[in-house]
Amino acid sequence: MKKLLTVILFLGLSGIIVLAQTTQTVVVVQPGQTVQVVPAQRPTPPGPSVRLHAYATYAFDDNSVDSYYSATEYFDGKIKGGFQYGGGLEVLPYPAVGVEFVYLRLDSEAPMEYYNNGVKSANFDLAQNFLFLSFNKYVNVNPKVEPFAGFQLGMDIINIENPSNGYTEGATKFAWGAKLGTHIWVNEKVGLKLQASLLSAVQAVGGGLYFGTGGAGAGITGFSSYYQFNLGGGLVFNLR
Repeated sequence: MKKLLTVILFLGLSGIIVLAQTTQTVVVVQPGQTVQVVPAQRPTPPGPSVRLHAYATYAFDDNSVDSYYSATEYFDGKIKGGFQYGGGLEVLPYPAVGVEFVYLRLDSEAPMEYYNNGVKSANFDLAQNFLFLSFNKYVNVNPKVEPFAGFQLGMDIINIENPSNGYTEGATKFAWGAKLGTHIWVNEKVGLKLQASLLSAVQAVGGGLYFGTGGAGAGITGFSSYYQFNLGGGLVFNLR
């Protein structure tokens, strides 16, 4: 909960800083004249729009990660959440449609109980690097508020380490995600992002990624998908 409050506070402070930097045109007139002052407008360059996204979210735990793949072999535990950060570069060929390349990083832990010549347990260190191609759809409610939804396909590059013996193992797994949120534009170049998302690595355990003690025959080779809910946001920048 403390980490989630830290993320929300960070986003709020970011929005305040950006708002403070918003400028308007200044018009000098003679006494007695009345002139309406409006925000400065810049011409839109030709070609597709380009945006840069900065993400800062909190990933919640998945408390049900298990596989019982024989009468005596299994693993059962959780994949913990934590602070997740990253960025994305997006091209909008049309005003309400975007294609974004996304990178996300999450460092957490995976406490597991497993059977390997007896019941054992370990608290594994887990590092994840998500690479996604995201297809985003925007709804232009007004110039300040822009709801969006997106679907992501890509991979999760995973590394697990058993701190008790230093044994490490890694794998690359298919991953997908879905996100829903809104942009609040403080000016035509910078906006505050509020977002909720769901990420999943399919069959993330097994096929080269083992929860076990290391060495020949010591890994757990069952398969299990997992899901993590993320809440937070970040910033979005219009580059052109």
